[in-house]
Amino acid sequence: MQKSYVEERDGGYWIGGTRISLDSIVYAFKPGAAPESIKGSFPLLTLEKVYGAIAFYLSRRDEIDSYLERSEKEFEAQARQMNEEARASKPELFKRLEKARQQREVRRR
Repeated sequence: MQKSYVEERDGGYWIGGTRISLDSIVYAFKPGAAPESIKGSFPLLTLEKVYGAIAFYLSRRDEIDSYLERSEKEFEAQARQMNEEARASKPELFKRLEKARQQREVRRR
């Protein structure tokens, strides 16, 4: 019987039976974190699930890397939109924030 360590739901990839995203595991794994270290960051996961998630990623690396890239672009676009909306709705607040930032820069010099 084959185990499924990752499931696709709500437009994303999740470690089976959890609310932990595959993204979290991949972002730890790609720069070199060991599975044991990753497990330490996610106490709800077993080492078997961490290895299963990594194996899932490695077997679909191009697909998952493309998914992560799309997700990052969507996140950045949403963040820009939220920033623009906030600036439009509270221009005086952002003027004060910018003035405070400039004053801090002057003091640092």
